[in-house]
Amino acid sequence: MKSRGAALVLVLWLVAMLTALIGGFALSARVEALQGKLLRDGVAGEEIARAGIEYALVRLVDEQPKTRWLPDGRAYAWHFADAELRIRIVDETGKVDLNQADVGLLSALMQVLGSEPAQAEAVAAAIVDWRDEDSLTQPVGGAEDPDYAAAGLPYGAKDAPFETVAEVEQVLGMTPELFARMQPFLTLHAGRVMPDPNLAPEPVLRALGLDPAEYEARRQAADIDPAMQQFIGAGSGTYSIESRARLADGRTTVLRRVVRAGSGPIPASAYVTLRQDSGFDPR
Repeated sequence: MKSRGAALVLVLWLVAMLTALIGGFALSARVEALQGKLLRDGVAGEEIARAGIEYALVRLVDEQPKTRWLPDGRAYAWHFADAELRIRIVDETGKVDLNQADVGLLSALMQVLGSEPAQAEAVAAAIVDWRDEDSLTQPVGGAEDPDYAAAGLPYGAKDAPFETVAEVEQVLGMTPELFARMQPFLTLHAGRVMPDPNLAPEPVLRALGLDPAEYEARRQAADIDPAMQQFIGAGSGTYSIESRARLADGRTTVLRRVVRAGSGPIPASAYVTLRQDSGFDPR
């Protein structure tokens, strides 16, 4: 009887162990399946969003004014592969160039975006000091190597042009919150001291001291009368494009690129990507 009882306990133990092993395997398989689906959906969503960017470049050079898209920041809708896309195009010449803009324009943009005048002026001067070659601060303030050392930072002013927009986060006085507000309106690709007001978004127009309503009226007029598009312009060929694709399952993939239209490094490519970021958007 004792041997039978021991055998029963052993069988029950083996059954429990096998149940646990099978349960663990099933859970692992389920997790891997979900990971695979997430990866597949992510790749599919990004490719759909990328199609939106490429379609936008086609519409930008449409020979028909009535169907041509304009790079002034308005949202365009497009349906592709069971996804609904909203695409915005902003010409880079409508933004503030970090390597060209003066203290006054940079300060004005920050104030439009909610900064106090004193903070805006100080950070704007520090931005110019970061990129200029000398070690002298701006007449209105600024920041050179001793100021960075006094702030406990292990680096000083670069004294060379910005290489990325994100580099401005290293400038003395810049905060993550201020950078987040400014980033959509900054560029390195305009090559202009002053943005093109015909293609500038509202905050940039206000920083320029212009009436956004006047320029919005021009853009609306261009929708009604395509002949008015000549007053907006066809664009410089370098654009920020946001492609927001809402997938069939309700999730949204967002792809943002700064691109230069024209032949790229890959044969038959229609553009060169200058900057990119992407991901799922919970909204």
